[in-house]
Amino acid sequence: MQDETERAEPETDAAQAAEQSEAGGEDRAAAPDDAEREGPAAEAEDADGPEAAEAEEFAEDDEAESSDAALKEQLLRALADAENARRRAKKDVEDARNYAISRFAQDLLGVADNLGRALENIPADKRESDDAVKAIAEGIEMTAREFETALGRHGITRIDPLGEKFDYNLHQALFETAETDQPDGTVVQVFQTGYRIGDRLLREAMVGVAKGGTQPATDDDTDTGAEAEAEAETGSDGADAPADETS
Repeated sequence: MQDETERAEPETDAAQAAEQSEAGGEDRAAAPDDAEREGPAAEAEDADGPEAAEAEEFAEDDEAESSDAALKEQLLRALADAENARRRAKKDVEDARNYAISRFAQDLLGVADNLGRALENIPADKRESDDAVKAIAEGIEMTAREFETALGRHGITRIDPLGEKFDYNLHQALFETAETDQPDGTVVQVFQTGYRIGDRLLREAMVGVAKGGTQPATDDDTDTGAEAEAEAETGSDGADAPADETS
C-alpha cells in the first residue's frame, strides 16, 4: 500500500506541473497579442505628443494676447475718464470764475435801470434853463457811465436792440404793432434794456415788435434793387446823350 501511495504522489506532481506549463504557455501566447494591441496605441500617443504640446502652447499664447488686449483697453478707458474729469474740472473752474457774480449782477441791474429812468424824467427845457437841474443831470449821466464801465470790466454788457431784428434768444416781446413803417419783426420800442454776462443771458430785453409792415429786405431783393438802379442810370445816360448832341 505504501508503494502504491508513493507511486501516486509522483503522478500527481507531474499532473500539476503539466497544468502549470500549459497555463504559462497560454500567458506567453496572450502576451504578444497584448503587446500587439498596445503597440499602435503607444505609437499614436507618441505621434500626438508634439501636436498636443504645440496646440497647448498656441492656446496659452492666445490667452496671453487676450489678457494684454483687455488690460490695454482698461488702461485706455482709465486715461479717457481721467481726461474727461480734468476737462470737466477745468470748465467748472472757468464757469465759477466767469459767472460767480451773476446773482450779484442781477441785483445791480435795478440800479442801472433807475439811473436811466432818472435821466429820462428830467425835462429837456429844464436842463437848458436851470443850471442846478443841468448839474444834477450831468452828475447822473457820469454815474451811469461809470456804472456801465464797472459792469463791463466784469464781462457784463448791455443789450439795447432798438431798430434791430427781433431775436427770441435775447429779447422778450411785450406787444406787436402794425402802426409803423419798419419791416416786419423789427424792434420798434425798448421798455427795458437787457444784459448778458460773457456768453450767458443775464436778463432779456423787453421790447415791442413791428408786425404787418414792409417785408424785411433779403439778399435777393437787394440784388434786384441794385440791378434796377444800374439799369435806371444806364437809361438816363442814354437819354441825355442825344440831347447833348442836338444842343
